[in-house]
Amino acid sequence: MMRNFLAERSWRTQLAREAHARRPWALALLILVLSAAAGAASSTQEAGKPAQDSPKPSYNDLLARVKKGDSTVDFKELRLSYADTSEYKPYGNDRETRQKMFAALKAKEFQQAVESAEKILANNFVEINAHFAAYVGNRELGHADKATFHKFMFDGLIKSITGSGDGHSPETAFIVISTDEEYVLFNYLGLRPAGQSLITQNGHSFDRMTASNPNTNETTVYFFNIDKPFNRLGQSLKK
Repeated sequence: MMRNFLAERSWRTQLAREAHARRPWALALLILVLSAAAGAASSTQEAGKPAQDSPKPSYNDLLARVKKGDSTVDFKELRLSYADTSEYKPYGNDRETRQKMFAALKAKEFQQAVESAEKILANNFVEINAHFAAYVGNRELGHADKATFHKFMFDGLIKSITGSGDGHSPETAFIVISTDEEYVLFNYLGLRPAGQSLITQNGHSFDRMTASNPNTNETTVYFFNIDKPFNRLGQSLKK
């Protein structure tokens, strides 16, 4: 599936579209106002997840396991636990390195693409774009074991988003830890973002995204729960 996906979609093109479609900084002021309400929520939305008596594993514990290829790791829990660390910066990712990574991938400079991906992953090991580039780069360089590992990570991270809901309503919204993950999912599904608005409901924050299918021209509305990035932004602006 990944090879067909590579043939059909240019992730670098989608990255440029994402940068163009990204909400203007003026919206950050609105986010600041709404973050006060969002911050009052006792926890982020985790639909259908029962209360647990035993303590949750830490991000470092989950990270150590997943780096060993442990397929029993809950990738959603991995992403959400990363969002609770001090390293989590949903609106401050290294975009320059990522642009270089995709440029190298497009130019078939696979070693450079891998090096850029590794630089990103050193700070954020749940960055899906970086695992995608590392998978392709290592595959083309003949590094089969590394390619297999990064495909394992890519698949697990994508499924952790698609498995968090169906995205058709706020109650069943996809849970993301960055707006980048919204565009990654659209790329994966072969959809093009066509519109975005911010809504709040029952103490939670959502991106209401309209996406179009380029093959059928049909449009669909998807909802993304953005409590994690929203609350982190509110915390950073209070400092």
